[in-house]
Amino acid sequence: MRLLITLLMLALAQLFFNMAHASPHAPINANHHKADTTTAAREDERRKRRPIKANATKKVKESATKKSRLVSVQKSRLKKKAPQKTAAVATSKYKKKSALNAGKKRYGRHRGKSVETDEALSFEAASAPLKQSKAHRARYQKARETAMTKLMGQLGKPYQWGGTSPKTGFDCSGLVWYAYKDLVKFKIPRTANEMYHLRDAASIKRGELEKGDLVFFRINGRGAADHVGVYLGDGKFIQSPRTGKDIQVSALSEDYWQRHYIGARRMMTPKTIR
Repeated sequence: MRLLITLLMLALAQLFFNMAHASPHAPINANHHKADTTTAAREDERRKRRPIKANATKKVKESATKKSRLVSVQKSRLKKKAPQKTAAVATSKYKKKSALNAGKKRYGRHRGKSVETDEALSFEAASAPLKQSKAHRARYQKARETAMTKLMGQLGKPYQWGGTSPKTGFDCSGLVWYAYKDLVKFKIPRTANEMYHLRDAASIKRGELEKGDLVFFRINGRGAADHVGVYLGDGKFIQSPRTGKDIQVSALSEDYWQRHYIGARRMMTPKTIR
């Protein structure tokens, strides 16, 4: 009996040993391990290659944006150059015109300035009109009317050489000084010749005269101007003529005043009023 059990146990052990030896698990596991290793290696390679492609794409995009910026900058420069050429052509016309008047003598506010400078400034002033508020314009109109009222209030008063007061009378420049001394920002000179050369008073053509402009005459040949009046409009001006005469309104169209007329100046403007 014992022998039979021993033989049975040996047979089972032999069978178990044969089954273990014939088992294919070991090589199969090795192959799987190799496959897993190669797959991981391929994934690593792919991860390394991806950022390289992304960087290349970024470089292409950056170069494209740089080119577009350069094109836009060049277009803007061309647009800016166009009006400058037009302005240069316009100013060249004024320079040609001023060359004809190069030897002309300059007076008053034009003293020390070249003709080219005056022409350029007038061109700029014409291209950029002065903007004024309604309140500023109303203040200018009021100041001009105040001057006219002061002047007209002196009609009939006698001429007084060196006079500057309604109590004593006026000479020609004293009448102008009295009318404007409190209305403008600058100091008004005392004589007609100094008023004619005043830098703060703009030269005005006869056809452009307005109410309040100063009109100048050379009667006795003393200096550039030796008599002054104030234009009232409609070809009339107020003046204090000479000793023995009263302050009166005269016409510029009279032969006497046409012969002695030398020019006009605008003392009161929206910029010069107080």
